[in-house]
Amino acid sequence: MQRKELLIINDMCGYGKVATVAMLPVLSYLGIPTFNLPTAIVSNNLEYGKFNLLDTTEYMKGVFPVWKELGFSFGAIATGFIASEKQAEIVADYCSEQAQLGTTIFVDPIMGDEGKLYNGVTPSTILSMRRMVSVAHLIVPNYTEACYLTDTPYTNEPISLQEAYGLIDRLRRIGSRSVIITSMTIEQTSDNVGYTKAVVGYNAASEEYFTLPYHEIPVRFPGTGDIFSSVLFGNLLKGVSLEESTQKAMDVVAQMIFLSQHQEDKFRGIPIEKYLSLLS
Repeated sequence: MQRKELLIINDMCGYGKVATVAMLPVLSYLGIPTFNLPTAIVSNNLEYGKFNLLDTTEYMKGVFPVWKELGFSFGAIATGFIASEKQAEIVADYCSEQAQLGTTIFVDPIMGDEGKLYNGVTPSTILSMRRMVSVAHLIVPNYTEACYLTDTPYTNEPISLQEAYGLIDRLRRIGSRSVIITSMTIEQTSDNVGYTKAVVGYNAASEEYFTLPYHEIPVRFPGTGDIFSSVLFGNLLKGVSLEESTQKAMDVVAQMIFLSQHQEDKFRGIPIEKYLSLLS
């Protein structure tokens, strides 16, 4: 990747450190020139139960022709929340067009966690995200999202490493070249008893699978996936390998969760600006 400019196509949240609001400070600190296109403008983090959402599909229809006329292009595009199937079609077409010109496409198929879709996310979103995955160079679903994308039954029980690899292969058949699945519970080998939490991935460049275990901190913050993605993408754009970039992202998220675990209103997300020095 010669160019570092990154376009974020994700929702913009008014209250809560999630989505684009969570990604911008991280990428700025990493020195990545970053631009954004909101897929929706949301009053607050959906965890609060009530929210007001403005779908920006009509606005987006007029953006890409203007950018094309002005000659704007990006080294990479990172997509997140997609508001509708029509929006997914527009964004996927743009990403496919830009990919042919050398742009790298990162997709975080934001839909749900812990076996459930997020508040406000509908089953039609799954079709939209499959369209996005089909044009991606790298996708970063969590285990729940990987299951929804591939029609794989979700389980709370540990799965084998071979089953994890099989899930990755099903995602690759949709179209993505490289895959990282977060929040997986993997059975230990026969030499060990129990299980481990891990991030499991496939690097298309090396044609190798990899597994990175971690210790789970039993605290839930919205927006940690966005922090993970921004650290990951930022490091990739700086030339760091996929596996090392993934480990860096895991380490930063773990430290931020640990330092914020006693925060009273966790729905607000992690106060990212307070911990940017962890990225150094």
